[in-house]
Amino acid sequence: MFMQAILRYTTSTSSRQLISICKTKSFSLKSRSLSSIMSEPGAAKKQQKGKKKDKSGGGGKAPAQPLELDPLPEYIQTRIDLFDRLKAEYDEQLAAKTPSAIKITLPDGKVVEGQSWRTTPYEVACGISQGLADNAVIAKVNGVLWDLDRPLEEDTSLAVLKFDNDEGQQVFWHSSAHMLGEAMERHYGGCLCYGPPIENGFYYDMFLEGRQVSSNEFKSLNDLVRKIQKEKQPFVRLEMTKEDLLKMFEYNEFKKRIINEKIHTPTTTVYRCGPLIDLCRGPHVRHTGKVKSFDVIKNSATYWEGKADAESLQRIYGISFPDTKQMKEWKHFQEEAAKRDHRKIGREQELYFFHEWSPGCGFFLPKGTFIYNKLIGFIKDEYRKRGYQEVISPNVFNSRLWEQSGHWQHYAENMFSFDSEKEKFCLKPMNCPGHCLIFDHRIRSWRELPYRMADFGILHRNELSGTLSGLTRVRRFVQDDAHIFCPQELIQQEIAGVLDFLQTVYGVLGFTYKLELSTRPKKYLGDIEVWNNAEKQLEETLNEFGEPWKLNPEDGAFYGPKIDIIIQDALRRSHQCATIQLDFQLPIRFNLKYQSADGTEKRPVIIHRAILGSVERLMAVITESYGGKWPFWISPRQAMVIPIGPAFNEYANEVKKQIFEAGFNCDSNIDDGETMNKKIRNAQLAQYNFILVVGEKERENQTVNVRTRDNHVHGERSIVAVIERFQHLDTTKMLKSEEAF
Repeated sequence: MFMQAILRYTTSTSSRQLISICKTKSFSLKSRSLSSIMSEPGAAKKQQKGKKKDKSGGGGKAPAQPLELDPLPEYIQTRIDLFDRLKAEYDEQLAAKTPSAIKITLPDGKVVEGQSWRTTPYEVACGISQGLADNAVIAKVNGVLWDLDRPLEEDTSLAVLKFDNDEGQQVFWHSSAHMLGEAMERHYGGCLCYGPPIENGFYYDMFLEGRQVSSNEFKSLNDLVRKIQKEKQPFVRLEMTKEDLLKMFEYNEFKKRIINEKIHTPTTTVYRCGPLIDLCRGPHVRHTGKVKSFDVIKNSATYWEGKADAESLQRIYGISFPDTKQMKEWKHFQEEAAKRDHRKIGREQELYFFHEWSPGCGFFLPKGTFIYNKLIGFIKDEYRKRGYQEVISPNVFNSRLWEQSGHWQHYAENMFSFDSEKEKFCLKPMNCPGHCLIFDHRIRSWRELPYRMADFGILHRNELSGTLSGLTRVRRFVQDDAHIFCPQELIQQEIAGVLDFLQTVYGVLGFTYKLELSTRPKKYLGDIEVWNNAEKQLEETLNEFGEPWKLNPEDGAFYGPKIDIIIQDALRRSHQCATIQLDFQLPIRFNLKYQSADGTEKRPVIIHRAILGSVERLMAVITESYGGKWPFWISPRQAMVIPIGPAFNEYANEVKKQIFEAGFNCDSNIDDGETMNKKIRNAQLAQYNFILVVGEKERENQTVNVRTRDNHVHGERSIVAVIERFQHLDTTKMLKSEEAF
């Protein structure tokens, strides 16, 4: 799901300065202009025909604005001229290189011959099969993503990736973002900023003077992209010096910032497709014709690099696929996801809501609070079984704590802070520094370790208003947060315990998951031997755990390696909730020690871990995954008692009382203005797990007639038997409790 950012369009002093830089000047482009296109025979008829019913997907009727600016911005031709000159120089250099024989090793171990500076991955793929070459998105050369048409330079291990590969998918969407960027330049002018692939698609940001992007313009963008697709514009890579880059992008203040602030090498690359030339590491698909299905799906406002005091930008999101069937499946999936939107279900089932006077903070109503507390209660029950000790730590700390922990230097702008008695205080955004104070408040013995410290304290993070989205991105939340203080030799034991913990919890919630081990980054702190030992223990633990896992080299935090847990919900969407993180640095910052068995002082390792993660975020995930059809153990509406007529209202209330006093959520509907069938139907729509119908026979026998929200009839049962069965369902936490009744 993409997050809508609804921000006010503001023009800061720096924005006003940029307006003069990003003016779109007219020029005569060598490629076809709007006037030349319209002068073609039959063009007027085509334009008239285009006014018929829109079948292009995103957006409604076409806007009054022209499809393309005519003339196009002057910077486009200036950019092309510089690119063409430098590309010609590069081609001469490439042609002058003397090729030599190289060996190309394929994934199956087969070795084929090639020539350095001549043979390309695409040519190798064609030699294997034309089908492989046609479906290839990108190559991987010696473990590095590589353009299919870029010549190989040395002996190589070569793999060809398709769209079904995660890396291939990201490259495909990155290339699609460039196609969107080209359409945006041709339609709006303006200054392009960032255009990355994201989890489900891509977006492009643009600084646009005096104009807001409208959903009515999506059709124009889609029409332009269709032209770009048909032209099969090749993606062309070129390495350039910083000096030449600054000349090429002198019209774009944002690109100049990236070049000056983010590029620390003498050269970097740009990619060209059609008239678009963009600062980009790449790689990309071979040409724009590879993107068979494309749709602009939404737009929003944002800030440059997410900073609220920076310029306001226009963001446009898109999605694309290598065939139209996948696009149809995706759109069907989005329709289903919209029905399950947790904000919609939260309102309809009276679980939670949001208010503008407390942005980013959920208001949990009684039934939503029941679910919230059941989740926390579930974790607390597991804590008791697994040797965790719960603590309560303060919500407010002096900023000196965060300076010592290192968070103040890197995270201060995301913390809510205030002054009191000439001191600065902050609402805590995480629990770990406070837990260090608890550990350190007295001398610790090795006999106390591992010390598994759990906390359900309220956390606050000052997220930008434009990033807030229901319960998935909030400012106030609770984590099932715990920190395990242990000796290095117990890391493997404790990680194994945490993995078993998450397997139990996710099994109950009905989630499948993937495990990823992220290892030492290039910029790390601490002794490399400590890192190597910790990574070895994590790897051995994952192997013993028995579930598949993937290695993410150099993707750990600077203070320790980590295991990322990616869950999948009922709609096969991925979410990261749980985390397991080793930390060697926080114990050093707080000088944490314990007395070892031999009497010497030693430093513990901290394992940060959360299973649910943010309880608010998990509430959103399970609301959508279950579609509002809550499993019995966590359901706020477990049973509804319905009398067949007014004469049995009293007995209905008696049944309700017995079940309620047994600890279950039970209501009765004794509204005489509704028929029995209507009451049953309303209870089913409200997602009551069980509907208990009572009449004369049931009153005499002290029974109820049981049916489910899916209209499965279980028949007559005694009240005692129903309560016993409810207790069993609550204890076992069955997902399909209605069927198992």
